[in-house]
Amino acid sequence: MSVQERLTDALYGAGWATVKKIPEPVAVRLGRSIADLAWRRRGKGVLRLESNYARVVPDASPERLAELSRAGMRSYLRYWMESFRLPAWSRERIAGGVDVEDIHRLTDGMAAGKGVVLALPHLANWDLAGAWVTTGLGVPFTTVAERLKPETLYDRFVAYREGLGMEVLPHSGGSAFGTLARRLRDGGLVCLVADRDLSASGVEVDFFGETARMPAGPALLAQQTGALLLPATLWYDDSPVMRGRVHPPVGVPESGTRAEKTSVMTQALADAFATGIAEHPEDWHMLQRLWLKDLDPAREATP
Repeated sequence: MSVQERLTDALYGAGWATVKKIPEPVAVRLGRSIADLAWRRRGKGVLRLESNYARVVPDASPERLAELSRAGMRSYLRYWMESFRLPAWSRERIAGGVDVEDIHRLTDGMAAGKGVVLALPHLANWDLAGAWVTTGLGVPFTTVAERLKPETLYDRFVAYREGLGMEVLPHSGGSAFGTLARRLRDGGLVCLVADRDLSASGVEVDFFGETARMPAGPALLAQQTGALLLPATLWYDDSPVMRGRVHPPVGVPESGTRAEKTSVMTQALADAFATGIAEHPEDWHMLQRLWLKDLDPAREATP
């Protein structure tokens, strides 16, 4: 393990060990202070966040983009402060910490017994949403996690999420899809963060007027298992409660090849994600490159 990897692991370990012990108002102020410091430093992550927001709000002035990126960093640090504290939250605190519109789409889908794929973007706090599903709704689910470096950091994230009641599978290794399909055929719930492709073999979609690539997994799982595919979006307001919405289901097209159906369904997911992101851009924590023009600058010259 490199010195940088050991430092990264130690910082996350310290966060989970200490932040959950401090009073919540102190944690809120600490998160905001760290966010403002990072925003003022104008590092790569902040600049990328601002660049991504420029796609979401194309008519925004430089001043407006700066305001958005500052709010975005505060939202991002709120995610981390909440996540560090979640293992110490009571079931009542978790249950009262989330309010989701049209949750009946999820509960009715689960009651039908065919399985549900819940797909969401990197909005607000997806870990808190997951904890709310397992505790507030009492519904266990399976998800996947990107293998992080160092391995000890990945293990920390897996242990943290399993401690919240989730079954976590590694993104790499090739066996995750089969396990997810089995859980769905058994009538289970699968939750996937699905606005950024990690395999470079995803589906190209139109996203805020430009081409991006999103994972095919949610659409393929729905086709293969007959599970209901539901997009969901999350956001913060000025209260301690995170808000959310379950969008209408994405159906499987009646005709076309599997690839064509997957393309149509993934575009429908992208459209639902875009709706939520456009309404609350500051809560979209996308500090990485997403659009293909950013991943492959040669595309800039493509007519």
